[in-house]
Amino acid sequence: MSAILQSDQNAVSAVRGLARPLSVAIAGNPNAGKTSLFNSLTGLRQKVANYPGVTVESKTGLWVLDPHLPAARIIDLPGLYSLDATSLDEQIARDVMLGRAPAVADPDVIVVVVDATNLVRNLYLVTQLLETGRRLVVALTMIDLAERAKLEIDTARLSEALGVAVVPVVAKQRRGIDQLGQALLQAVEKSAPGPSWHFSPEVEAQLALLSEDEPARRYSVMRELFSDAQPKNIDQRTALEQSRQQLEQADPNWRQQPLIARYEWIERVVNQSLHFGGDGRLSSTERIDAVMTHKIAGPLILLLVMLLVFQSIFSWANLPMNLIDHVFSALGDGVRGQLPAGILTDLLVDGVIAGVGGVLVFLPQILLLFFFISILEDSGYMARAAFLMDRLMRIVGLNGKAFMPLLSSFACAVPGIMATRTIESPKDRIATIMIAPFMSCSARLPVYTLMIAACFSDRKILGVISAGVVIILAMYLLGVLVAILVAWILKATLLNAPAPPFVMELPPYRVPQFANVAHAMFERAGLFVKRAGTVILAISILLWALVAFPRRPASTPSEQVQRSFAGQAGRAIEPVITPLGFDWKIGVGLISSFAARETIVSTLSIVYNIGDDAKGQSGSLVDALRKAKRADGSPAWTPLVALSLMVFFVLACQCMSTLAVVRRETNSWRWPLFMIGYMLVLAYVGSLITYQGGRLLGFS
Repeated sequence: MSAILQSDQNAVSAVRGLARPLSVAIAGNPNAGKTSLFNSLTGLRQKVANYPGVTVESKTGLWVLDPHLPAARIIDLPGLYSLDATSLDEQIARDVMLGRAPAVADPDVIVVVVDATNLVRNLYLVTQLLETGRRLVVALTMIDLAERAKLEIDTARLSEALGVAVVPVVAKQRRGIDQLGQALLQAVEKSAPGPSWHFSPEVEAQLALLSEDEPARRYSVMRELFSDAQPKNIDQRTALEQSRQQLEQADPNWRQQPLIARYEWIERVVNQSLHFGGDGRLSSTERIDAVMTHKIAGPLILLLVMLLVFQSIFSWANLPMNLIDHVFSALGDGVRGQLPAGILTDLLVDGVIAGVGGVLVFLPQILLLFFFISILEDSGYMARAAFLMDRLMRIVGLNGKAFMPLLSSFACAVPGIMATRTIESPKDRIATIMIAPFMSCSARLPVYTLMIAACFSDRKILGVISAGVVIILAMYLLGVLVAILVAWILKATLLNAPAPPFVMELPPYRVPQFANVAHAMFERAGLFVKRAGTVILAISILLWALVAFPRRPASTPSEQVQRSFAGQAGRAIEPVITPLGFDWKIGVGLISSFAARETIVSTLSIVYNIGDDAKGQSGSLVDALRKAKRADGSPAWTPLVALSLMVFFVLACQCMSTLAVVRRETNSWRWPLFMIGYMLVLAYVGSLITYQGGRLLGFS
């Protein structure tokens, strides 16, 4: 015990000797439990930004390793399988670990997360990092799942073979976290171990010759030798070419030696450290996957899951949405009752409260949407969904890797577009970016819900399923189908290239961690509320001003709206949108929605609250839409008009943030301008077909 305490004291002293807080990088394969461990280590002491100079997301946090030391700075790196990076996020992870990333501190220690249920695959990255001479600590995650599968891992023997500490951890139970911290502190004072495997005598001789028997140069020389690198120095380039020629004569397959040597060593270590105590029966994950990934049952289950998610969102959110609506209505009436009539009161009630409240009322649905997305991700089902979609993606020239960015776009197109960095092929990446906005993001959900509440409420299909649920599912599927069609056209013309092979590791099924789910929910909800309190608030005030000015004598409030700047803009585009079933008031909403989709809700709240209520009292937007009339006395809002508007919102690119991130990701204005142009044409044509086709079929 005294020896352990003395070791810890030495480690603390070593860290104190650093001129800055300890820098720790967390790396590992995708789905190895890296993010769960990061959340457990840092708790709420974390922030999200971008790596300097690129749009790859960076997660950093603070970890208190010892009360006598400043908190260590932890950085959660993007997942990667090896240092032979191909995609942008893998390159960033590699460069940070090797100390090549500008403006990012060189990590003092790398915590490599290794899935205990898949040692052979996960240890490959460890072997590559051992070759670099970096200080490592291995965090053995999924140890509870390994125990359940009757896998017995001798961590002491594994640690001895690797030459680094191996600590079993279960992040959600905080099991092994303290031991991981101690191992990390002790790793700081130790010299980094080197690899314990060797290549053929011929390769070893050439490595010794090129590195001039300097161990510190061995790794860089090895990477140059086995790659196609051409050093700028003529003498080094000549020596490198001579070594390659000699190795080619000795063994035509010499370039495969690093891969073979690493895996032979890994298999020996795993055979010595791992014992399977099971009875040879299929694991629970394998039994579940026999159904979930079946070529017929799998897609049907995926469709059923989506239907249940939307039914739950639509049903469970009603009560809290009504409560929020009543709160904002009462707040508006209270403000109007306390303040004297005038422009300031109108601004507060009709601009701020009606505008922001009209969007915040959909917060319960946003929370539920992210709740289900987090549950599906944490349980491991999302990876199965990508596997199921690979066949469909391959038809249009993409592969299953495009599915995950598209799936992220159902929450928001911005992170979805940024997630395309995992796609190796530049043409496939551009094609995925071009179709990501077709996925119905959370900003469209308020529009769908408003249309359904105004025109399809209390309607049932087969007496059981809400018509609103079927319509929402249809809008989501419409976006997916159009995206597939557009991707097929792009891949056959502008972005023609063969689809790369799709390799994806399916993680074991596991019970979702409530802390992770709650964190994802409230992080996204916070962004939504922040957006409502900043961007939407500013747009609402601007729109109120455009609706309220110029203030001219008018016989009715509706006449005042028509004469306003917003009314004039709506009137100007009315001839163009009339074939879609829209009047000038909807035109005002369409204009505002190109800044952010959900602002059409606050726009309609402002337009109808001012235009249709002579007393100016805040009323329900749904009721206002139901009562709205055209000049000829016919209803302004009908089920067909609502469907036409929803189709327009499915297909149009109405988000300045999306266009901005496309500009950054493609480093060109050509692609964002192409995106907004072709999507606007598709939206107009789709809406036109919906409305005019519906009228031809006898729907009013």
